[in-house]
Amino acid sequence: MTSTLLNAQNISLAIDGKQILQNITLQIDENQIVTLIGPNGAGKTSLVKIVLGLSKPSAGSVKLRKNLRVGYMPQRLHVDNSMPISVQKFLQLAVRAKPELIEQVLSEVKASQLLHSQIHSLSGGELQRVLLARALIQEPEFLVLDEPVQGVDINGQAELYALISSIRDRHQCGILMVSHDLHLVMSATDEVICLNQHVCCHGHPEQVSNDPAYLELFGKKQAESLAVYAHHHNHNHSLDGEVIDPDHDHTHEGHKHG
Repeated sequence: MTSTLLNAQNISLAIDGKQILQNITLQIDENQIVTLIGPNGAGKTSLVKIVLGLSKPSAGSVKLRKNLRVGYMPQRLHVDNSMPISVQKFLQLAVRAKPELIEQVLSEVKASQLLHSQIHSLSGGELQRVLLARALIQEPEFLVLDEPVQGVDINGQAELYALISSIRDRHQCGILMVSHDLHLVMSATDEVICLNQHVCCHGHPEQVSNDPAYLELFGKKQAESLAVYAHHHNHNHSLDGEVIDPDHDHTHEGHKHG
């Protein structure tokens, strides 16, 4: 029997008289990936903070399963370049993790070679994998990923979304993910919630991409460019998405460029 990890009912948020969120209901079960999409200012990060208990809603309730282990990957990490810190030390600061656990999570996100690298020297794709590893150190039953592919090029984004899917399959955890790229996240999510202060539409990715509310929000031309993205490849990418086996052909079937 599937267990519910998160049940958020009728969440509203107003700050200084400005409505940020209005009557949002959200449920996430174990082994389920739910993705929030929406324009800038739609309230996606505000909802994530409420789910995590980092801020309180003006109305509504959030219930997490008792003793639920939660892993969080923030949207941004500000690193002071004047204070060198290695990936190993950064991950040790998350929890008092044993060295073998740090090596294990880095291996899981395919970034073992970064163990002794300096955080400030990492590229966008490398940093996102380290942040994902940091979330996995908690051995989470519920993962919250706020824009997990930010600062990563398009090939690297597809690789990261595939990695996130494999993590769900391996750990049977529930995942709440924030994304602005429906076309890339289509194959890596079970349900999409289109947010613009309120829930405009929700359902399976293909359903949402054809919903009139989604088309109105993003514009028909842009929405058409967000076609189902099936990423088939027989080559490898670096952590930034660059092809490192150029002798092999690759195809992006169903991908339209807007």
